[in-house]
Amino acid sequence: MIDSYASSDDAAVAIAGARAGADVVRAMYGQRLNRIDKGSGDFATAADVEAERTILGVIRAARPDDAVLGEEGGQQGAPDGVRQWLVDPLCGTLNYAVGNMLVAVNVALRDGAAAVADPFSREVFFTDGETAWVRHDGADDALLTPSPATRLVDVNLDPPFPNAPGFRAVELLARPEFVERFRPRVVSTTLALAWVAAGKRAAYVTDGSGLSRSVHFAAGIALCRAAGCVITGIDGAPIGEAGRGLVVAADDETHGLLMSMMRS
Repeated sequence: MIDSYASSDDAAVAIAGARAGADVVRAMYGQRLNRIDKGSGDFATAADVEAERTILGVIRAARPDDAVLGEEGGQQGAPDGVRQWLVDPLCGTLNYAVGNMLVAVNVALRDGAAAVADPFSREVFFTDGETAWVRHDGADDALLTPSPATRLVDVNLDPPFPNAPGFRAVELLARPEFVERFRPRVVSTTLALAWVAAGKRAAYVTDGSGLSRSVHFAAGIALCRAAGCVITGIDGAPIGEAGRGLVVAADDETHGLLMSMMRS
């Protein structure tokens, strides 16, 4: 169900899709789920597949002519179309499979609205492409306000590492100036990006390539951009289809400190 917004609003579609997926993820949590091998140690579960099916149902009902790229189902519709939705139905499958609740559901319209749902806190972080909010059941929407105050920095240590040996995220954690200023965390789901936008984290760092068009990262990047975070690649360049990694910080000072540590 699309709530609070006119049915023509893409943000409403993103919210409805993310919430529907989160309902599935929450309902299937704790069940014994078979693993669907995807190669290279990656896998999906029945919860991933069912959540994606449910999200796609929401998108198709509201936007039948739009293309969709799903983590599990792949490309549906023209990949070079003007409107394409990027869907990661269960970001953090390994966490979920072992009973860890640090997972997220991501729905993003390329270069537009996006939503990241936390199935267990029932928070939905969302943007219309210009401003970012968080919604919790029974509470008014609140603007997302980045802040470096927590000093907590999430660093993604999951492979692949396309920029090694020049950049290794794990080496950042060993730098004396890092531990003097920050405290490391390793979440490895899109929640880490949503938390930077919400002021729950000071920054997030990951290796990778093409992240702005990735089903795993597009929604979180959209949130952070709309919230006013500082966003670059690990080389300080703007992110894009050929970008190198990702550094998202609450403010210029935090971003500058992290970049100086990585460059040295």
